[in-house]
Amino acid sequence: MDYHIRTVTMKDLQAVTAVEAECFPAAEAAGAEAFQARIAAFPECFFVAEEENGRLIGMINGAVTDRKTICDEMLEDAGLHRPDGAYQSIFGLDVIPERRRQGVAAALMEHMIQSAREAGRKGVILTCKDRLIPYYEKFGYRSMGLSDSVHGGAVWYDMILEFPA
Repeated sequence: MDYHIRTVTMKDLQAVTAVEAECFPAAEAAGAEAFQARIAAFPECFFVAEEENGRLIGMINGAVTDRKTICDEMLEDAGLHRPDGAYQSIFGLDVIPERRRQGVAAALMEHMIQSAREAGRKGVILTCKDRLIPYYEKFGYRSMGLSDSVHGGAVWYDMILEFPA
């Protein structure tokens, strides 16, 4: 593996914003202001994949909540993060195009799942587009159907991974 996964720092703000812009359509991508708020509110739930040369090639982040689904307000307001909440959410799993299909996204997802387990969470939640449901099912997520989210004007599906009690 020519990269490592680490916790984000505020020094990564420009790089994570650039990775997000490269990975998501403009209507769905979080901007620098949103990332600054997320890094400040929940750095322990925000991980980056960094090459040995210091270049960020991917990231995963999300607030903790007591909800079993992500609502659009959570994406907009980092203050809704609940450090003692039951579920780790995932707002985004990004890998730059040239590093896709090399296991980076899977490594980031496994890192987030393990972090949530170690923190004593009940599980992990996310929203995704229908074409990605089978990908997330490989990690043990199950679809809960169409999401109420209208983020970026896209159609989203709620997914949940519940840890054994």
